[in-house]
Amino acid sequence: MDIIRVQGGHALTGGVHVSGAKNSALKLMAATLLAPGVTTLTNVPNISDVHVMGKVLKGLGCTIEVVDEHTLAIDTSGANSWEAPYELVAKMRASTAVMGPLLGRFGRAKIAMPGGCNLGARKIDMHILGLEALGVSFDTSHGYIFADAHEGMSGTMVTLEFASVGATENLIMAAVRAKGTTVIDNAAREPEIVDLANMLNEMGAKIQGAGTPVVEIEGVDELHPVEHRVIGDRIEAGTFIVAGALAADGDGIEVTGFNPHHLGMVLKKMELMGIRLERGVDGVRVWRADRIAPVDIQTLPFPGFPTDMQAQVMVLSAMADGSSVITENIFENRFMFASELVRMGADIRIESHHAIVHGVKSLSGAQVVSPDLRGGAALVVAGLIAEGETDVSAIHHIDRGYERFCDKLVGLGASVERVQVPDLAED
Repeated sequence: MDIIRVQGGHALTGGVHVSGAKNSALKLMAATLLAPGVTTLTNVPNISDVHVMGKVLKGLGCTIEVVDEHTLAIDTSGANSWEAPYELVAKMRASTAVMGPLLGRFGRAKIAMPGGCNLGARKIDMHILGLEALGVSFDTSHGYIFADAHEGMSGTMVTLEFASVGATENLIMAAVRAKGTTVIDNAAREPEIVDLANMLNEMGAKIQGAGTPVVEIEGVDELHPVEHRVIGDRIEAGTFIVAGALAADGDGIEVTGFNPHHLGMVLKKMELMGIRLERGVDGVRVWRADRIAPVDIQTLPFPGFPTDMQAQVMVLSAMADGSSVITENIFENRFMFASELVRMGADIRIESHHAIVHGVKSLSGAQVVSPDLRGGAALVVAGLIAEGETDVSAIHHIDRGYERFCDKLVGLGASVERVQVPDLAED
């Protein structure tokens, strides 16, 4: 099996350009189903989750040409199936994003119950309730969700109980082909949703209000293929910014390829921690903090503090001069990462959905296991400042969302390598 081995104590210098946003690219790929023909996506991250979504689309009858490492030409004209198979959906919860497009294209969808990171319940109740309001009927049995809208969907008012990203995206993609006007109240506001709405509008959809709590979609009869560039990955950017705050040399490091406004609350909290940041049009320069001040954080939907940055900032809090409280409001199992950081010498106590983090003077290299995508990346970042050697295993989680993670860190001056070691768990 592969592990990531980190030798601590090497200063970071220079710059790094982040890839396209994982959480945008996957939904844009699904949305291509709505427009028969060839849609070209550029700035697509070359990561395992994108490969899985590609297999989902191929399983539905689409063909995909890899124009270059970051450009996909997706031909959906031959799509002839409305069933997303279990073996693919079980690998990645974002596969459920094809439900809305399949309903819009075929009036039917059969989707396996979702998988992905082990972060707790990933309920899709809100997806179902919202789509039912549009006239979709559902049957769930034997691990599958059967959705039927063969008599058509009609626009209506949908109020989401929680500003769910996935439910907002599925509703938008279904509503663009519904008759009449759909209004989504308490819609999620994430930048990735704005990116999706922008592409759909380029295709001929009529969507207003994306990025605000109220999104209005006027249904259209057809959509046409386009070429669209995926926005930069704000979470990958945030991960490298945290690494710079911990380990950059005197000149700092520059993280480019994303919109700093998409990371507004994270940057604000880091500045409250005493970290010096300089925002640009396309990125941020960050300098290593001589002293990290404690700060309390609670994860919330955008524009609040993103749950996907909670683990990385916990590493900062672990090195702070004082105690911080981190409250996780999105995923109940997101603190699995904390026990691995404790193995490296952090002082963290978990109480329900709160983590009380007491800052320590230093971390020690250890053998740790990546519990999920962001937690795995955060453990690698912790290894950059730990004394000695850190081995991070179960790195398939990291591969799901970070393109050439080790190479990019090495480019900044880190001592990080991907190593193949025997799997002692195998008999």
